[in-house]
Amino acid sequence: MQLVRGLHNLRPQHLGCVATIGNFDGVHRGHQAILARLRARAVALGLPSCVVIFEPQPREFFTPELAPARLTRLRDKLTLLAEAGVDRVLCLAFNRRLRELSAAEFVRAVLVDGLGVRHLEVGDDFRFGCDRAGDFDFLLQAGASNGFSVEAASTVEVQGQRVSSTRVREALAAADFALAEDLLGRPFQLAGRVVHGQALGRQLGTPTANVQLKRRRVPLTGVYLVSTEVDGQHCPGVANIGVRPSVASDGNAHLEVHLLDFSGDLYDRRLTVAFHRKLRDEQRFASLEALKAAIAADVAVARAHWLGQPLKK
Repeated sequence: MQLVRGLHNLRPQHLGCVATIGNFDGVHRGHQAILARLRARAVALGLPSCVVIFEPQPREFFTPELAPARLTRLRDKLTLLAEAGVDRVLCLAFNRRLRELSAAEFVRAVLVDGLGVRHLEVGDDFRFGCDRAGDFDFLLQAGASNGFSVEAASTVEVQGQRVSSTRVREALAAADFALAEDLLGRPFQLAGRVVHGQALGRQLGTPTANVQLKRRRVPLTGVYLVSTEVDGQHCPGVANIGVRPSVASDGNAHLEVHLLDFSGDLYDRRLTVAFHRKLRDEQRFASLEALKAAIAADVAVARAHWLGQPLKK
């Protein structure tokens, strides 16, 4: 899959494609349905498929302190889009200049002059342009004037409700990982590089891998039953995600994972963590001894679970 960062990096060879536009946070089953239609139409027309995304996502630009926690960072999103068979991603910097483009200017600069779109797949509730003035009907008219067709993506429902990134976040907040997996089409995962921490877990008898999150906010907090993957090697474990109130904290969210019966060096390796069950909320303990006892209890619960339900490779 080819990644193009910004309109200024588009070249004449990029003209002519089948496209869709959106945040695609989580690349959930609703997104997957759009991508399947995109790929099918691209094959039918003999053109590459292209997904247009924004970085940061618009709500992160307008109200960063209120923007919802991301389900997928850019790197993970790109991986999922590639796995879905997308040929090209155009990543647009969402800044003041882009925000001030009118709907007509956006169509001209991005869809017509930039990509030479022949067909566009979008949700029927899609809005774009300055003050979100552009909508599906506007795109239909713009397409008729500029030689591209527009089609509304069909709504995908799970348990009678529309699949959305918001609904995935709600399932995670409720620790309903079965529903989250149903909405995503896979277990919810966080991934990042293992970095050096305070080595407190080792001192407490449960060494942990400190996974770099690089996120303003995370959609989970607490202690969880997890499975992990690094370089094709799978291992069950238990993870804490939060601000670590029992130790000196920088106030940022941290992901610390104890891999059961693992030996080896994980530093600087990329670890993928899949979440399966919430064990408890993150809490502040009066002493390191109390923290140590709680961690030992968490590990015992994890061992009992994985003993009765071996990890699927």
